[in-house]
Amino acid sequence: MTTNRNAKKIFSLVTAAVMLNAAVGVANAASVAVPATAPPAMLAPWTGPHGGVPDWQAVIVDEFPQAFAAAMDQQRAEIASITGNKATPTFENTIVALERSGKAMTRIYAYYGVHSSTLNVGKLPDIKRELAPKLAAFGDEITQNAPLFKRIETVYLAREKLGLTPEQSRLTWLTYTEFVRAGAKLDTKQKSRIAQINQRLASLFNDFNQHLLDDEAKPYTLVDSVAGLDGLPQDLKEAAARSAAARGDKGKRAVDNTRSSMEPYLTFATDRGLREKVWRTYYNRGNNDDANDNKKIISEILALRMERAHLLGYATHAHWRVEPEMAATPERAMALMEEVWKPAVAQVRVDVAGMQKIIDAEAGAGFKLAPWDYRYYVEKLRKAQYDLDLNEVKPYLQLEKMREAMFWSANKLYGLSFKLAPKIATYHPDVTAWEVTDAKGAHVGLWYFDPYARVGKSSGAWMNSYRNQQKLDQVLTPIVSNNSNFIPAAKTQVVLISWDDAVTMFHEFGHALHGLLSQVTYPSLSGTSVARDFVEFPSQINERWLMTPDVLDRFALHYQTGKPIPHGLVEKIIRAKTFNEGFTTVEYLSGALVDMKFHLEPTPPTNPVEFERATLTALGMPDEIVMRHRTTQFSHAFGSDGYSAGYYAYLWADSLTADAWEAFEESPGGAWDKTVAARFAKEILSSGNSLDQKVAFRKFRGRDVNTAALMRHRGFAPPLKRPVK
Repeated sequence: MTTNRNAKKIFSLVTAAVMLNAAVGVANAASVAVPATAPPAMLAPWTGPHGGVPDWQAVIVDEFPQAFAAAMDQQRAEIASITGNKATPTFENTIVALERSGKAMTRIYAYYGVHSSTLNVGKLPDIKRELAPKLAAFGDEITQNAPLFKRIETVYLAREKLGLTPEQSRLTWLTYTEFVRAGAKLDTKQKSRIAQINQRLASLFNDFNQHLLDDEAKPYTLVDSVAGLDGLPQDLKEAAARSAAARGDKGKRAVDNTRSSMEPYLTFATDRGLREKVWRTYYNRGNNDDANDNKKIISEILALRMERAHLLGYATHAHWRVEPEMAATPERAMALMEEVWKPAVAQVRVDVAGMQKIIDAEAGAGFKLAPWDYRYYVEKLRKAQYDLDLNEVKPYLQLEKMREAMFWSANKLYGLSFKLAPKIATYHPDVTAWEVTDAKGAHVGLWYFDPYARVGKSSGAWMNSYRNQQKLDQVLTPIVSNNSNFIPAAKTQVVLISWDDAVTMFHEFGHALHGLLSQVTYPSLSGTSVARDFVEFPSQINERWLMTPDVLDRFALHYQTGKPIPHGLVEKIIRAKTFNEGFTTVEYLSGALVDMKFHLEPTPPTNPVEFERATLTALGMPDEIVMRHRTTQFSHAFGSDGYSAGYYAYLWADSLTADAWEAFEESPGGAWDKTVAARFAKEILSSGNSLDQKVAFRKFRGRDVNTAALMRHRGFAPPLKRPVK
């Protein structure tokens, strides 16, 4: 997942809601006092090496309202300079001038986004409540600026006569299109209502996210006896003890209400009753009829999105949201999802039957497989079918070694090198900064790594862009970060991660590489500023290199002996690569289908939990699985507009991934073929949004995507037979 993927200086209803999950608040929140002092230091341009770096010490949380107010005023003056220009609108004095505007706003958003997602404590939640509608209103102020849009439209209509380069033409089209989609052509009354809707949505998004954060930070499962941790690896037992002690329950053990704690407990714990308790605590987030309940928020979001879509001339929010993506229509996205859904469910039925046989054979079991049993028994099934126990793999997966593996892969594929940069300041002691250079030693960018869970940090894993690459007035290199939520180990111990966690690390690093390798002129077209159902393509293909023997032999080293993972164990991992794909696909795809159906309903549902249940029943959802993100905790869909009616994007991107990976497999050098890697870097990673992503893929692959590769990749169709090299 990426955040802040579009650094365009148009904070419209599209981007303002997406930016770093920073759209926040309630409409009638108490105002946060803004002291009448000098402009906040965090408004200043970044200084230091590599074109400047964030000055984290300049950030004073109390000053965010004042800083945003000043940044807005600065951009208003810049916009007024554009609209007040008496010269005929041109690409340079309108489109490029708009690109140059809002630099202070972009810097403040970088600081604000980091604090919102990783340091969301103290006064910040209240500050976010106040800022949310103001930031949304400012976005609409720009996109509804009639003189500004008239100039943009003039350039757009004359673009074929202006001798523009392909990249300039693309930027002109994109700017015009974003303004139109935000309502620039509406009448005054309609624009006013759009602005009201966007401000209210911004507040609702914040409430949804804050409720979710509170439901992750406060509830937990207390384990009174040591026996309650039976089956867990020693590092997880120690982490549970540390968590309980931190909560004031020294001598006991606590399972935190986060995915990084929930999943391993459900996978390894033998106590079925506690597994159910942990499962219910986690999957009921936002659905407990308390102060953090999200059901009413979701209903209002759905109604407002439908009203906005109608005002903008679209049948539904889904049609508005999907239009600029590769899929173009909800119907095309649904067709792909439905094609994959049936074989995925069929595989789940097979796997469930296999697990039920294991349960029935256990002495005194006599129960039907339930959702809180799935992860536990699927490991038993994996062992029975492939003689593979992923618990045997974990001692070889050291967090720091997996980081080194990512660096090594990027070097082998793209010539990149990563060097720790201790003089580059970070925002937390957990965070490290790294300088990235190319094969010739030239500076490419900076990469920050924030690996550990902590209070005030959103769960999950994501990539941020603090500064997009550009060559507009000067060459500015990108500054990106990867963020995870691993459970810290004791000071003298290494952090061991699961196989799924290692895959996620490579995934998010793929987003980082997409940002780092960008080579475009204009910041709005840079790096990950691409279609939502394309942006997951570079990240998903980067996962594939983890499973290669080249990586595992070098970096999957036992944390005690230092010996590499046995070849026999690697072979088992490779043979079992599509095992449990039914569960993985159904868990994800059920959410994507429900997301799309929510936003295609002619009448927005008033009871989202009931709609989820009815929709899954109609789809034939297996009883033994729930959505990866149940509706009341589905931040992709209801924490911003970013992935709303767009959660399908991971599947769409995976169709590109599967086909592109076969390009590597078909090549003489296989996974590490230099020619294919160079072509991938040039046509996919470096091009950003400087051309249509369909064209970019066609230039890489030599043709349009073949979705048959997706079915082969997921094990739902026979693999291609290739001659032995």
